[in-house]
Amino acid sequence: MRDLALCLLLFFLAKHVSSVPPKEQFQSCLSTITKKPNNLTNHTSDSRLYTASLESSSPDTSFLNLNFTSLKPILTLKPKSESEIKKSILCSKKLGVQVRTLSGGHDYEGLSYLSLSPFIIIDLVNLRTININLTEETAWIQSGATLGELYYKIAKTSKVHAFAAGICPSVGVGGHISGGGLGTIMRKHGLASDNVVDARLMDVNGRILDRRTMGEDVFWALRGGGAASFGVVLSWKVKLARVPEKVTCFISQHPMGASMNKLVHRWQYIGAELDQSLFIRAIIDNSLEGGQRRVKTTFQALFLGGVDRLIPLMNQKFPELGLRAQDCSEMSWIESIMFFNWKSGQPLETMLNRDLRYEDLYFKAKSDFVQKPVPENVFEEVTKRFLEKETPLMILEPLGGRISEISETDSPYPHRRGNIYNIQYMVKWKVNEVEEMNKHVTWMRMLYDYMTPYVSASPRGAYLNYRDLDLGNNTGSFEDARIWGEKYYRGNFKKLGLVKGKIDPTNFFRNEQSIPPLF
Repeated sequence: MRDLALCLLLFFLAKHVSSVPPKEQFQSCLSTITKKPNNLTNHTSDSRLYTASLESSSPDTSFLNLNFTSLKPILTLKPKSESEIKKSILCSKKLGVQVRTLSGGHDYEGLSYLSLSPFIIIDLVNLRTININLTEETAWIQSGATLGELYYKIAKTSKVHAFAAGICPSVGVGGHISGGGLGTIMRKHGLASDNVVDARLMDVNGRILDRRTMGEDVFWALRGGGAASFGVVLSWKVKLARVPEKVTCFISQHPMGASMNKLVHRWQYIGAELDQSLFIRAIIDNSLEGGQRRVKTTFQALFLGGVDRLIPLMNQKFPELGLRAQDCSEMSWIESIMFFNWKSGQPLETMLNRDLRYEDLYFKAKSDFVQKPVPENVFEEVTKRFLEKETPLMILEPLGGRISEISETDSPYPHRRGNIYNIQYMVKWKVNEVEEMNKHVTWMRMLYDYMTPYVSASPRGAYLNYRDLDLGNNTGSFEDARIWGEKYYRGNFKKLGLVKGKIDPTNFFRNEQSIPPLF
């Protein structure tokens, strides 16, 4: 059966390959618009099967995933001006070629750089200017910038400002913001997308639109609906957050066993109810100790204040953890980002490294939202399952606070009031082979299935920035797309489809999980 599936897949790819416009034809199109097409990265044509995957690619749902089956891009363009992006879009339309827009390359399923249809990549790496206005307490950020570059620029400009977004420095701003953007100060200041006040979007016709000219519906869709469905966001204007000059961080690790399970179980009741300035997440993983695998839970925390305020708060709300002043470290906000990346003490310039990746090249991730505490025995079962794998991971991040104060219809991101925390599941491996991939993906799916009774339902929620093609793929039908779309967006999915129908009625900007147009 596998051989038959492989033959059918290769036949399908062969049909696509025969209709791929050669790179010379695309370059010729660019030349009709500009005398000399610059900033092109050509890919050799020895094979259309894109098996030499990028660092952040991840497995898909089927027997052969996009990492194994994607065509090679006809060209990767690295524009240095917005006019070059326009030329690339217009030539792609003319030649019937899809566009993949690459900000940081961290899409969990590779949808920013992989495709089964002929495509080009518009890599925004050269468009990453950041302009900070402390008077307004805002920043304009080009979409090619990374979170690390943004945080570094903020830290060099002010000691009391931050931006509410994620902790991975090499993640691109463009994709992160447009998918929501969870982070360590979200309980106080909301998601990254909650703090967007303007944007500049290039549409399918090459027009540049701002918040006023695109209209409030399109602006709404960009802030959590996945901007790649609607055009190319050139830059974002965001509101900066005020933070103390000194914040407090701590790590508390606990080995597997009944006491660990009790702590995680207790954390579920208080994580989303704590002071909005306090963020405590739980990380469950395993490690090799003395030749044996041991599961542990690590509580990792940020408090927007000093140790003197944190300890009484912890003694009152989470005394079971036994936190002491000597377990805590005071630092600047930018240093807390280093702390959460296990890079304390390293130069801040580390934040500028765009190539930070997992040591393991391949991974499969899934996500959930939890609305009531999971029974304690569930963590016992998770521990047993984690002992089966080398590099499993579960990250439990508390919600509540500012996130719950915002209506689920104020932006496409709907997982607000009623959700106490989200879960990111991940398993990693190093061997780029189908059998290895299937082994780990099967394990992940079994864990996900086991968790079904304990997480959100009707629909079971998922977080767009933890992209998961297991949830479904585009078939061309909006009704079919509801199967996966409502998991990410709940009741906001229909509005996203209507916005798509207005801004991109021909569905030019599309991928395996883009928003289908609705009329």
